[in-house]
Amino acid sequence: MAGVALTLVIGWRHEVGADWLNYFPYLYEVEGLPLLEVLQMPDPGFQLMNWISAELGTGIYGVNLMAAALFTLGLFSFCVGLPRPWLGVAIAVPYLVIVVAMGYTRQGLALGMAMLGLAALRRKSFATFGFVSCVIIGATFHKTAVLLLPIAALAASQRRLATAIWVTAVSVAAYFFLLEDAVEALYSNYVDAQYQSDGAMVRVLMNSLPASALLLWWKRFAAVGVTSIWRWFAVISIILQAILFVSPSSTAVDRVALYMLPLQMVVFGYWPDVIGRGKPARGPMMLVLAYYAIVQFVWLVFANYSFAWLPYQFYPLTLL
Repeated sequence: MAGVALTLVIGWRHEVGADWLNYFPYLYEVEGLPLLEVLQMPDPGFQLMNWISAELGTGIYGVNLMAAALFTLGLFSFCVGLPRPWLGVAIAVPYLVIVVAMGYTRQGLALGMAMLGLAALRRKSFATFGFVSCVIIGATFHKTAVLLLPIAALAASQRRLATAIWVTAVSVAAYFFLLEDAVEALYSNYVDAQYQSDGAMVRVLMNSLPASALLLWWKRFAAVGVTSIWRWFAVISIILQAILFVSPSSTAVDRVALYMLPLQMVVFGYWPDVIGRGKPARGPMMLVLAYYAIVQFVWLVFANYSFAWLPYQFYPLTLL
């Protein structure tokens, strides 16, 4: 029920998000085209969603609803594996849900599929295959998801050499089929243009702080069930923090750092167990919730583009 409610809130938003108008050209571009031609376009997964919605006559709201359903499926599948699933969902709300899923539709889709893949890694059989499959599907919505593929090789606990070989082969193939043609454009649009994202430093810092805590107290986290893949997420988060200081484009670093957001749910989801050591978890949980309440408040009041989310409008109600 909560998943359905969240899907509707994300998917049936009306004129919400700084990029609201930027997604209409995708819809107009595929109207009337044959399906085969749509699947040959860049970002074929997202183009397919637009084509389906255009054929059904549901417009941008149909696209957003389908995107919201996939994102929510990934988020809830991921949070079910945490010791406190609802705490994980609460942690996701201020930025991952409100800003990413409601603002960056394509990257929100890619992140939803990435979280579904991370949930697959908990399985004993075909875990790596499941992760790789989800990431590749995510890359059909936003090409940058391909950057997550090498993590599958790093996360392998058995047959590491064989896994590294086939994951490397898949990563190279995915790069040539999905990313190669866009690399020059991405570099030109982000690095050469020196795009800057307001608040990028704060957002990247929100990943590097829990990353530092995980690495500092790794033995405690490992003792309560955190797997080694999250050490790699932590290392990558800290590297991105360092790159941000020298990169000509904070936007490029900011967009890559979005894929590290699940680290926050893991670190703070296990935090009560790590610092509580068998004591009641209510106190640490309240501290985590208070922290993210402050994050939400600061963003709503001080973020330069939060006005694009205010007031939130629900499409069915706007019809009334």
